[in-house]
Amino acid sequence: MEDVLLCECWIQISHDPISGNEMKFSQMWKKILHEFVERSGSTRTESLSSRWKLLNKELGKWRDALTKAMNNHASGENLSDEIVQAQMFYGATGLGKKSFTHTQCWEVVKHCKRFSIIPTAPTVVLNETPLHDSQASDSPMESPMSEDLPIQKEPRPMGRKVVKAKRGVNSTSNTSKFLEEIARQSALRIEIDKKVQEDDRAMAIEFAKEREYVRKEREYRRKENEEKKDRETMAMDTSHMSPETKQYWKLE
Repeated sequence: MEDVLLCECWIQISHDPISGNEMKFSQMWKKILHEFVERSGSTRTESLSSRWKLLNKELGKWRDALTKAMNNHASGENLSDEIVQAQMFYGATGLGKKSFTHTQCWEVVKHCKRFSIIPTAPTVVLNETPLHDSQASDSPMESPMSEDLPIQKEPRPMGRKVVKAKRGVNSTSNTSKFLEEIARQSALRIEIDKKVQEDDRAMAIEFAKEREYVRKEREYRRKENEEKKDRETMAMDTSHMSPETKQYWKLE
């Protein structure tokens, strides 16, 4: 929530049509901090620029990933396919997190000039080859011998749409393989965790059995020692003892 509010304050202050381009860096962040504190009710006093540097980096990477996914968009794919491809491009950078999680922040800043997505894919040009070849010609200058020759149609060149569609099919296949690998790894991890939990449960049961056995063994030995002491006391010969000692053993 603080990240979303920070993005909103940054948009409001830095893109102000009157004073947005006239402020210095330090002055801009003082105003952003003031606006942030007023709207959040926080007592924050430190600068927010360090947090914005991290958000700016992550949002810029997400913009580049979305641009790649949009340029790689094949016929028949929808917006969810673009998001999946964008997450793949984002995770493939090897920097920071493996998936983009600042979706709400992106919704705030995606329309500003810094993060706007500019498509860079080549413009699709329609193939200029005619779809139908006329078998008869009305031209009076055509040689009569040309009618006897078979008309050889040149192979229709591959258009950019076809190339792009094939590239999109390959990308979709790679995406499917990537998702299948993720699912396989997740299932394997679940099985491993389940096996570890079962082993831990079995060890806990065995430990409880051993502890109960030791407790019963100690109780048995204690009772055996008490009975032995009682037998020795009852068998004590007091004939040679003094009256005081005889009285003591009698009480025992």
